[in-house]
Amino acid sequence: MPTEPHFQLAASEIGFSISERYNASNILFDNLARGRGAHVAVTGPVATLSYAELCTLAAQYGEALLDLGLERGDRVLLFLDDSPTYPAAFFGAIRAGLVPVLINTLTPSDLLQFYLQDTGARVAIVDSEFCDRFNLRACAGTQLRTAIISNGSAPQDSAISMVSASALLLKYNGNLVAADTHRDDMAFWQYSSGSTGRPKGIVHLQHDLAYTADSFSKHILKMTPDDVVLSIPKIFFAYGLGNSLTFPFCVGATAILLPGQPKAAPIYEAIRTWRPTMFFGLPTLYRALTNAPEAQTADLSSLKLCLSAAEVLSQDVADSWTRLSGLTIVEGMGSTEVLHIYVSNSQDAQKPGSAGRRVPGYELKLVDRDGHEVGDNEEGILWVRGDSNAPLYWNRPDKTAETMKPEGWIYTGDRMVRDADGYYFFKGRADDLIKISGQWVYPLEVELCLAEHQMVRECAVMPVELDDKRMSLHAYVVLNEPRMNVNTARTTLQAYVKLTLLPYKYPRIMTFHAELPKTGTGKIDRQSLLRLLDD
Repeated sequence: MPTEPHFQLAASEIGFSISERYNASNILFDNLARGRGAHVAVTGPVATLSYAELCTLAAQYGEALLDLGLERGDRVLLFLDDSPTYPAAFFGAIRAGLVPVLINTLTPSDLLQFYLQDTGARVAIVDSEFCDRFNLRACAGTQLRTAIISNGSAPQDSAISMVSASALLLKYNGNLVAADTHRDDMAFWQYSSGSTGRPKGIVHLQHDLAYTADSFSKHILKMTPDDVVLSIPKIFFAYGLGNSLTFPFCVGATAILLPGQPKAAPIYEAIRTWRPTMFFGLPTLYRALTNAPEAQTADLSSLKLCLSAAEVLSQDVADSWTRLSGLTIVEGMGSTEVLHIYVSNSQDAQKPGSAGRRVPGYELKLVDRDGHEVGDNEEGILWVRGDSNAPLYWNRPDKTAETMKPEGWIYTGDRMVRDADGYYFFKGRADDLIKISGQWVYPLEVELCLAEHQMVRECAVMPVELDDKRMSLHAYVVLNEPRMNVNTARTTLQAYVKLTLLPYKYPRIMTFHAELPKTGTGKIDRQSLLRLLDD
């Protein structure tokens, strides 16, 4: 696996150093040696555990997995919502020398079968509410033999052996010694969304989590043991994994783990009950929170830092949250391949509309389509290099070659412009370009334009092929005033795009909706929008 020489410059900038023999479970277990065993590690509606209690539970999971016959490097599928089980299963598997695979709990059975086949997992750890997903269709033709069922009872009749975690773990004392892994051994996998084809297994190494803490968390978050963090994006996403586990555990802080869908009422209740100091969301979530009835009486006084990533933050959403909370949202940009955020604003240095500046510990360059670096105020495709970069996609040499470039660089596919102050501005994806009336158009540019109009609460703009094979744009719009005449709204918004951008860029098709479908983390579910087009 490609390692040291390419990352020395970036790593030396943040003083990152880790021993050759290193196991990523140290991120959790080092809190015991530092005297933090009694400090609250995780809390929330499911349970509150100290660091000592969480370490014991993690070690029990590791012992149980080894007792099931798993060996070094074997994959363990995690199909879990956010509760104390997640960090215990995740770090317990890593401590045992196994490789946990983090799976989106919205995954249907047919896609779950692909994940099971691709990983070769023989054991899964599953929340009881998701047991029905592991049916004959999902398990057929896979190596899965056992599912450990947490947060509830195991069903008696199932396609595979299902055992209750609460009964199983009683057999183990929780004194598991960390496997003697190398810093560059596989630690865990996550999967790409599969929005442009079959999902790809993204392999991360033992040292990658610690690197993101020394770069983003130390320089942007500046988290301390006194902080209490609440991340609405789930742990199975790279953004949520860092927010909820890596960063708080690296300093001995407390993470609020909130299961369930990201709805405004339970989020406001969690803020009221557990008083987080740091809050992690994304633009659609902040919009939903500011528009919710609970916003009128919400007490957000505990918050000192609010962050957003994963989508472009509009000025309207940012301003609405500032009026509500008194805080400016800190916006950043990252990817699962790099594990967390590598371009970010900060509390001390922000520029509206930008994704921010280079995060210490990462090197960035903008490259044109001919492979030449571009200068300030010129558009290019972003490449990033840092020691948390995934070295490969599992069993996908073709896709690995497209993304993981020589000398440790990752091709992100994001079109960006960097200004003279070093701030990066997102301009869309390199592969989003479509031709309308003989002219090239980026759908995201049109979407951002519509989102800034005062009539629009939220929107998404998607390319669509017409019956005669011409390409056009379809805008899905949620209005701030739902009773407004849709014909008037359509005419007004189309004229606005023509005037603000160029006449040929306006969306020929515009439909109005009470709300747009969301993913499990509150992002606009563009795959569902594509299915609406098919319907």
